Amino acid sequence: MGFRYTAYDVIVIGGGHAGIEAALASARMGLETLLVTQSLDAIGKLSCNPSIGGISKGNIVREIDALGGEMGRLADTTMIQYRLLNRSRGPAVQAPRVQADKYRYQTLAKHALELERGLHLFQDTVVDFVVEAPGGAPRRLSAGTAPSGSIRAIVTARGREISASAVVLTTGTFLEGKIFIGEYEAPEGRLGEQSARGLGGSLRAGGFTVGRLKTGTPPRILANSVDYSVLERQEGDPEMRPFSFSADRVERPSVPCWLTWTNGETHRIIDANIHRSPLYSGRIQGVGPRYCPSIEDKVVRFAERERHQLFLEPEGLDTEEVYINGLSSSLPEDVQDAFMRTIPGLENAVVTRPSYAVEYDYLDPMQLTAALETKRIRGLFTAGQINGTSGYEEAGGQGLIAGINAALFARAAASARPGPGEVPAGYEPFILGRADAYIGVLIDDLVTLGTKEPYRMFTARAEYRLRLRHDTADERLTLRAMEIGLRRDGAMERLERKLALRSGLTALLSERRVRASDSRERPSLEKHAGKTCAEALRDPHVPLEDVIALDPAFSTFPPEIRTAAELDIRYEHYIDAQDRRVDRLRKMDDTPIPATFDYDAIPGLSSESKAKLKAVLPATLGQASRISGLRNSDVMLLMVHLR
Repeated sequence: MGFRYTAYDVIVIGGGHAGIEAALASARMGLETLLVTQSLDAIGKLSCNPSIGGISKGNIVREIDALGGEMGRLADTTMIQYRLLNRSRGPAVQAPRVQADKYRYQTLAKHALELERGLHLFQDTVVDFVVEAPGGAPRRLSAGTAPSGSIRAIVTARGREISASAVVLTTGTFLEGKIFIGEYEAPEGRLGEQSARGLGGSLRAGGFTVGRLKTGTPPRILANSVDYSVLERQEGDPEMRPFSFSADRVERPSVPCWLTWTNGETHRIIDANIHRSPLYSGRIQGVGPRYCPSIEDKVVRFAERERHQLFLEPEGLDTEEVYINGLSSSLPEDVQDAFMRTIPGLENAVVTRPSYAVEYDYLDPMQLTAALETKRIRGLFTAGQINGTSGYEEAGGQGLIAGINAALFARAAASARPGPGEVPAGYEPFILGRADAYIGVLIDDLVTLGTKEPYRMFTARAEYRLRLRHDTADERLTLRAMEIGLRRDGAMERLERKLALRSGLTALLSERRVRASDSRERPSLEKHAGKTCAEALRDPHVPLEDVIALDPAFSTFPPEIRTAAELDIRYEHYIDAQDRRVDRLRKMDDTPIPATFDYDAIPGLSSESKAKLKAVLPATLGQASRISGLRNSDVMLLMVHLR
């Protein structure tokens, strides 16, 4: 089928990580999909750090892969360093992180989109939507709309109207974006790239609550201008492990990162020029990320600190550019240049791109359902930084869910076209709960609690993180992906093989007993003579290696299977207890609250709780119980009334 200028099932706006996952999900589910972006050459660009994964973020990447997404596969084919973080800590907080070849990642991301059947790419800027309200003719969002309606088309800067049953909006930092470098400012979403102007105003005119957030990026310097002799070398793990469950191994070159630190002179220069920072002069109104502050923020907020750690991360194998993680700033370039000269190893660094801050529009995510559909306009979904998040991984996870639900919505609408503002008959949104995935925790936090600052995922946000380990993502989500038609060849067979191997090893460990002679060579097993190997493994002082060495049959299993079996055995009782809590959560999350529910009809419900419930419009009793500030007594009243 050739390109059509008139109609598609699903239109995705934006070529960042959220847009990539949304467009691929929709097309892979069989929907005719169009991705519109301002620059086709910027698709998949790693705007900030050249890395994928990290604490809890690595879990999200593996969940994206288990659901049929692309981020894990792209990371595997472009990694230039691999590390398993928190290796010395418990399995619930361990996660993979890789340095990616920035330019190869971008190239392969665009190519993946180009190769996907049923997916078309188009370069233009979307400035408005056409919305149809009940009882009215379709009209542009910028003209103002009724309180509810359905998406009908997008409008581009060049004047084209392209219709769709569903639209996914993933604008990243480009929605009314503005960059700041000291006294300099420009309407850009990234340095040198024009921001998306007009759509933010249209959303405001359409009645959406729109706010401003801020983020930033550090300078890039040339590697051959760095004095590495005074830096601390940081190697990756000896063995590179894949993110994608479809790969058994990764064979890529590994390059080191490097560590250095700021010092008192660095801080003195920043202090002396703090008035020139738009963050402190009041020119930036947006709220910045709490957990990734600029260097001037660090110096002001942590004045007692004598130094701050900086990571020098290579951006790729075919470039000399290096990313200085930890040195984000909005100070003028002359100040940036001055304080950089005080940092060991960077005295003669050649800057290729300065650090800058960027301020952009976002939608209050409490205006969304758990399917990431706007409550105001049917068929309009949003994902990524427009929902108040930060990070490639959070964006990709949202994009995948939004793309899935847009495809399900469009598929249902094609069978029986709904009226304006109506739900298509047969539409069942795809929703992940807090016990299903980190992606589920992320979305539930956003739509239930909202955010006033860039949201970043942490393991501490997940109550059931022992269930949500990065190595179990395929077990939790592969079948879910197959049920909605988003599958990869061989995914189920690989999962069944993995489960069979783990079950077989667990059975062997439960049968083989520790002999008295075993403990003479391995003191850790001394007090476990006569016990099964599984019982011995429940002792935290018994290394897995000591148990595996007892029987040649154990060594025939792949390393990842041995680790998985070990974790299941060691944490069996904790997992069982967590599963019981999950069952209670599911009962509440399986209790629906009708969209038309009248909270005013519940006697004794406090006025404050009524206001909160009306603002969020929770879809289930479980979601209602997680609304910030809602009293337990009011949740019980709601439960009784629903029953």
